[in-house]
This record gives sequence, structure tokens and C-alpha cells, in this order.
Amino acid sequence: MNVLDLTQRDPDVRPQDDLYRHLHGAWLATATIAPDKTSAGSFIDLNDDAERNVRDIVEGLSPASTDPAEARVARLYGLFMDEERIERDSPAALQARLADVEGIVDATSLARHLGRSARFGGGRLFGLDADADPGDPSRMVLFTWQGGLGLPDEEYYRLGEHADTLASYRLHVERMLGLAGEQDAATLADDVLALETAIASHHWDKVRCRDLVQMFNPMSWDELAASAPGFDWIAFLDAARIPAAKAAYVVVGQPSYMTALGQLVDAQPIQRWRAWAKWRLVSSLAPYLSTAFVDENFDFYQRTLAGTETLRPRWKRAIGFVEGAVGEDVGRLYVAKHFSPEAKTAMDELVGNLIKAYDLSIRALPWMSEQTKQEALAKLAGFTPKVGYPGKWRDYSALRVDSELLCDVLPAVNEFDFEHTLSRAMAPVDPDEWEMLPQTVNAYYHPLRNEIVFPAAILQPPFFTLGADDAINYGAIGAVIGHEIGHGFDDKGSTTDAQGRIRDWWTPEDKAAFEEATGRLVEQFDGLTLDGIDGAVNGKLTLGENIGDLGGVGIAYKAWLLAGGDPNGEPIDGFTPAQRFFLGYARIWRVKRRPEMAKMLLSVDPHSPAQFRVNEILKNVDAFHEAFGTKPGDGLWLEPRARVEIW
Repeated sequence: MNVLDLTQRDPDVRPQDDLYRHLHGAWLATATIAPDKTSAGSFIDLNDDAERNVRDIVEGLSPASTDPAEARVARLYGLFMDEERIERDSPAALQARLADVEGIVDATSLARHLGRSARFGGGRLFGLDADADPGDPSRMVLFTWQGGLGLPDEEYYRLGEHADTLASYRLHVERMLGLAGEQDAATLADDVLALETAIASHHWDKVRCRDLVQMFNPMSWDELAASAPGFDWIAFLDAARIPAAKAAYVVVGQPSYMTALGQLVDAQPIQRWRAWAKWRLVSSLAPYLSTAFVDENFDFYQRTLAGTETLRPRWKRAIGFVEGAVGEDVGRLYVAKHFSPEAKTAMDELVGNLIKAYDLSIRALPWMSEQTKQEALAKLAGFTPKVGYPGKWRDYSALRVDSELLCDVLPAVNEFDFEHTLSRAMAPVDPDEWEMLPQTVNAYYHPLRNEIVFPAAILQPPFFTLGADDAINYGAIGAVIGHEIGHGFDDKGSTTDAQGRIRDWWTPEDKAAFEEATGRLVEQFDGLTLDGIDGAVNGKLTLGENIGDLGGVGIAYKAWLLAGGDPNGEPIDGFTPAQRFFLGYARIWRVKRRPEMAKMLLSVDPHSPAQFRVNEILKNVDAFHEAFGTKPGDGLWLEPRARVEIW
């Protein structure tokens, strides 16, 4: 089956000079971005398909269904779609929630408010969740990390390049608080900005937050409290209703932030904390309130930050809300209708071949000692692949959605999730648990569980096509599989072992060789720019994803050869099988973004822009140069000695 669309090529661009534009040039010149989106492309098209499929399912359900899951989904969807009631009743509901904030008069009442916010939703100064213990991955423990900001990253508060965005943010805060009925919204907005700027000054930067070793700081709750004495931890625990046994052990992501938090509570005037708490509550509720709040929230977070022209249709926002609340209820229905056993079988085979190829590649690495190879091979053998959907669905039967108003249901949804978090803390890891929904177009690797996960929704064209020639499938979904396996051996994943435990399993010499190679990859990507976009690629921030891409496509090619691929077999549409492999890889990264979104992603996204995920990565792959016969002077030529090959 020929599934490679060659109609959007730019024939004037040679693949040896720019494979990305060779395949997508005509599309890039003519594609339009939907007014309610920040981007167009392969991922977006599949997301649209999944969203429409979910809508068809959800709108066919009834709140009166005898199936509790179906009734739950239908009711939540109906609450979001009841625009008339939301317009009429949500202002009073918001005022009732704001009344709680007025009770913040000192450090203890602030801590109590934050405890209630952790349980029921609202502003949070720090995150709280459960995950596998990096010191003992067989059990789940609480994690906490820095928070408290309304902008995407701490750099927005300190770098001049974000000055206009920061000014727009301050006006947005003022307008939102004005809509909430606050009489002196301008002064409150000044207080919010001053406090968030102080909070941001203590955040670790995004590159440091990639270091799993630095972020593994296990403490008892008493030790955490002692490290930040200005914060009333007892009041927080009491208001959040966190049992002492669940908080006996906590992994602190950024301990210096928690210490600073205690100091900030002492140093910052209480009226600033009260203003911040009002703002964070209003902002968290805004998507579920009346039109004025929805529009103002959209205007800043989507139009200003990301360049989106129009608000998403209400049904799309309703689907997003339902999936956030009872996503696996929806996923069970989605999988039954849209995921075939044949696709799962084919994927299992692909994953198996990618793991075999990694095994062979690791054994042959010239720069790694036998001692470290054995550790790497043990980690590879310990991978747990998950394909399609969870083996056990989450039980939402304890969730009560009896209220008639959407924003009154939110506390119940938040509390249900919070109780789920607490139930997992200090309990054994559930091997059937997923962190992505089956209807999500994505995939992930979890370093603390050593698992790779591929939801059903990504296992469709252009990523995976039943019946397509192997060259295309291995170049597309094979590279995605290889990418996720590669995360087990990137700058983060390489710090955990086969069980997911943080442990240095490298000899000093091998670690030095690894860091030398990854350092060259940092240099290769650092400073790359997009035409017309302020900012540049941060080679350190994107290192893990670049390692994943480089290893993914290289190992996928080897896996294709193991599966019987013939690089010089019969051409199709003028392209050899080897060339079709790399075209299959390039086509999954087709994307066009709004300038605002492209700029924001350069600041916060650990992934490189799509054109670099193709061209810059493939410069390093010998098989690409062989397939297209590149030579010195070609745009994608890179001297063999300058090419980076890690895995």
C-alpha cells in the first residue's frame, strides 16, 4: 500500500539540501491554521480526528444511561454545554469562593487557604502529586515542586525579551479582578505582579529542572517543614486533610525554592498574598465562568501568548473538560470503537524489533566499556512497553457530580483527583496505571518506571498505517518508538537503572564519553533560529528530546533492516525503500505554527522545532547520507567526523 503523500512537495528544493521543505514546501506555502488553533500539521490533524470521534461518542450518551460511566460522561458534558445557566449563576458561585480568600489575614490563614486549594482547586504555591520513589521504585510517594506563577516560565519575569508579555499579563490580571468585582483591581494587579516576580526569582531554571539527580531530595514532612519555617505546614496539612502517614516521606524537587517560600511568606505583605490568592482562584475558574471571564482568559493565554485568533467552539472545550475529569471513562468507549486488535499486534511486533535493534547497537558501541554495556542492556531488557490502552481502567464511581452548575462541580472533581493522589502515596506502584489517555495523540517514557507508552490515538496514519510498506511504518512510528526507548538513555533517563531507581551505573570513563557526545549535540542545536521569530533553540533544554530523535531514527532504521528491509529494493514513486524510510520520518513532523506560539515554544519547549527534528537530526545519520547520496556542498551535508552518534 502506497501511503506516502508526495503532492505537497517543493520540487525546487532538493532532499539533499532540505528534506523537510522538499517534502512539505508546497504545504508550508499554502496551509492555513484554523482560527481556533496555534498550529497546523500531522499531530493537529490526528488530534482533530480523535476529538471528533470522542464528540460522536459523548453526544450519543445520556445522563439517564444505566451504565454509570456513560451517565457520568454525559452529565459532565451537559453541565459544560449549559451556557445559559453558567451565564446566570456563575457570578454568585465565584463570589462565594472569593469570600474564602478574604479570610487570609496572616501566615496561618494563608496556609489553610492553600491547603483547601490543594484539595478543591485554586491557587497553588507548589505542586503535589504521587509517583514512583526514585530511591525505591516499587512504591509510590508524594512529590512536591515549585509553582505559584501565572506565566509559562520564570524567565518571563526577568528577561527583557518578555517585557511586552509581562506588561500585557499585568493588564490581564487587572481586568480579570475587575470582572470579579474587585474595586481596586489596578492595585491588586500590581501586588500580584510584585509577588510573582519575587516567587519567580527563586525558581530553578528549566534546564536545571531536567536534572533528576538534583531534583531527588527525599525528606520527611517534618524535615520539609524545618527547611521552610516561615510557612505553617501543620495548618496546610490540616486544611488539605492529608493524613500524616501519607506525608511521612516526600520528594522535594527544588529544596531551595521551598526554603525561599517560607521566607517570602514572612517578608511579603499579607495583602499581596491575598491579592495573589484572589487572582489565582479567578484564573483557575475562568474557563468555567460566564462569557466575559472566558473571553478575557482566552485573550491573554491564547491570543497574546500563542497567537490564536478565535476561541475554540464550546463543544471542544467541553470535551477537554470531560477528559480532564473522567478521561478513562471516555477512553474505554473510544478504544472499543476506534482501536483494532490487529493494530496492537503489529505495534507489539514493531516495539519488539526496536528493542532488538537497540540491544545489538548497545553491544557494538565502540565508546562504551563492557561493564557499562551490561548495565545498559539490563535496563533495556527491563523496559515495559504499553500499547493502546490500560490493562485496567480507572474507577470513577466515587466521583459525585450532583450539582447543577459547572463551577460548583469543579471542587468535587478536584477533590476526587486529590484523594486519588493520596491513595497512591506510600502504596505499591500499580503496573497497569497510565499517565496518558488512549485518545491522546502522543507517547511517553517514564524514567522512574522504565516504561514506554503508546496510546491508541497515535497509532494511525501518518504515524502508523496497517498495510503500508515497512519502510514507511518504521520511518514513522518506528522512529517514535525508538525515540521513547531513547529517553531511557538520554541525559535524564541515563541516571536511572532497570528498575527506575536513580543510580549511577556508569564508569567515569563512559560517562565522560557520553557527555562529550551529548555536548557536541548541544553545540549543534544551540542557537538555531527560525525565520522571523525572536529567540533561539536552547541546546541544553532540548538535549533529551534531540537524543531521543537521533537514537530513534537511527535505531528504527536498524530495526527495519532486521525486519527484512532492503535499502536498495524496488523504488516507488521514484524513491528507493531507504529514501522512503526517511521520507516517512520527515512526514510525521509536518507542522506550521503561529509566530507567537513558535516564540513561546523556543522559550519553554524541550523539543526542537520540527524542521530541526528532521534536517539537523538527519545530518548525523550515515544511512540518510547513503540513501540520498549527499556530498560536500549540499545543505544537509555534515562531515563524517562531525556527525554525532550516541546509541
